[in-house]
Amino acid sequence: MIQAKETIENQHGEHSKAFIRNDQYNFIKDQTKILLTAQTSTNDVEVLHVLKHLAYEKVQNLFPVLTEKQKKILQPLVQIKELSEAESFLEQLQPYLISFKAVTEQNLKKLFPKAKKLKGPNTEIINFHKTSYLSWTESSNLRYLVVELNDQLIGLQGSFTRSQKQGICKVCNHHSEVGLFVAKTKNSGNEQFVKRGNYICQDATVCNGNIKTLDSLGEFVGQFQR
Repeated sequence: MIQAKETIENQHGEHSKAFIRNDQYNFIKDQTKILLTAQTSTNDVEVLHVLKHLAYEKVQNLFPVLTEKQKKILQPLVQIKELSEAESFLEQLQPYLISFKAVTEQNLKKLFPKAKKLKGPNTEIINFHKTSYLSWTESSNLRYLVVELNDQLIGLQGSFTRSQKQGICKVCNHHSEVGLFVAKTKNSGNEQFVKRGNYICQDATVCNGNIKTLDSLGEFVGQFQR
């Protein structure tokens, strides 16, 4: 396994108004679906009122600090009654999504110093505002991952074997088409290498669309850093 860290600089010149990460956006989107389902399953006004404010409270708890303006941006969540309103609300959040930091050729060289012919991800097809981690395959079964955690870029390299059956992804915790990612890491306390791995989504775009918390992604990365 090749693994490295690099302090992230704001290479995108990210607009200061952006405050919602991809995983937080996915969580908010999930709450809108819950509220829409509630609208069709009950006519109890009091129950709907409680569900709306519970959803808003959960969303607020995603953020350590929210300005009054940011609270107003999220407030329409409690007013959602129809699909069109949910779609409009989610569309209005788009300008406030934080982009995954730019990954340059220089970044990749530092993250994967032993990979001499690294091509890198196809950035033209990636929506960086809907991304919590990058993943791409080279040389048939060689999988590379770049993860952004705690203001650092972390690079992982390992083998990837597609599974013939669906399973639970270790990163997004959803049932999907998965594959076994295996990488070598130094055993704790000595210089010996051991193999560790877990099942993750075959399609990183699908996975990024399902991530509602960075906790599992952090645990996945952490097993290769012991």
